[in-house]
Amino acid sequence: MILKMISFELYKIFKKWRTYIGFLALSIFIPILIYGVSEGGNHYQRILDRNMGDQFLIVGNLVNGWYVAFITIQAMIIHIPFFITLVAGDLFAGEGSAGTYRMLITRPIRRETIVVAKYIAGFIYALVFIVFFGLISTFPAIYFLGTGDLIVPLEKIIVIPSNEIYWRFLLAYFSSFISMCLVVSLAALFSSLVNNAIGPIVGTMAVIVIFLILGELPFELFEKISPYLFTKYMTVWIDSFDYPVDFSRILKSYAVLIGHGILFFAITLLNFRKKDILI
Repeated sequence: MILKMISFELYKIFKKWRTYIGFLALSIFIPILIYGVSEGGNHYQRILDRNMGDQFLIVGNLVNGWYVAFITIQAMIIHIPFFITLVAGDLFAGEGSAGTYRMLITRPIRRETIVVAKYIAGFIYALVFIVFFGLISTFPAIYFLGTGDLIVPLEKIIVIPSNEIYWRFLLAYFSSFISMCLVVSLAALFSSLVNNAIGPIVGTMAVIVIFLILGELPFELFEKISPYLFTKYMTVWIDSFDYPVDFSRILKSYAVLIGHGILFFAITLLNFRKKDILI
């Protein structure tokens, strides 16, 4: 029964046009980014040579496909939650706006099964989106710009050898998936409270943006509460490019994100059990 419910929820997700907004946006943005880097890559390479040439012997092209894939995930990881929320915010609210809640509840299916099926369908959508994002941001860039070592210009400049790049990107995309599962959980929670998807979409993004701002404010009060904001751990993907990789820190971030996700799921389940279906 649960598998049928999940497949039914996936069918409802992928038959809606809003599901494909994120895919379309990536399909337009990433080729433009690749073209822009290919046109201006030589200029950026000269800047790197000038800034680092007196300290390092630079051999090969550092502005390659891997570098484009890195700046793509760095640029888009803040925007991807919006595309995920467009779908997750409609998981429950869509039933209310379409007037199908009563039909769904009157079927011989436990409410717990309905909630679990909707959450799993949301997680599967997030997985599909992250896989698509990973494929479209790496393979075309590598095809047009080639491969090589990866330069990571963060708080410190890290040069990752080519033989370590593959597993680091896989770890980064998996970490992004864990973060997006949290977004699904939060959006689904808001979605279970209302009958219109606009509220959950706006509410989820508002919480994420506010938490991000609070976590970055340089004041003592906000620095104290920053470790308790789940948004602080949503950038766990970037730890994949540290040298060496601090796996204990990554696992801690996973634990916080999954813990919050379970909490949001539990609240959703309790709310849905008591929900009066009037439409």
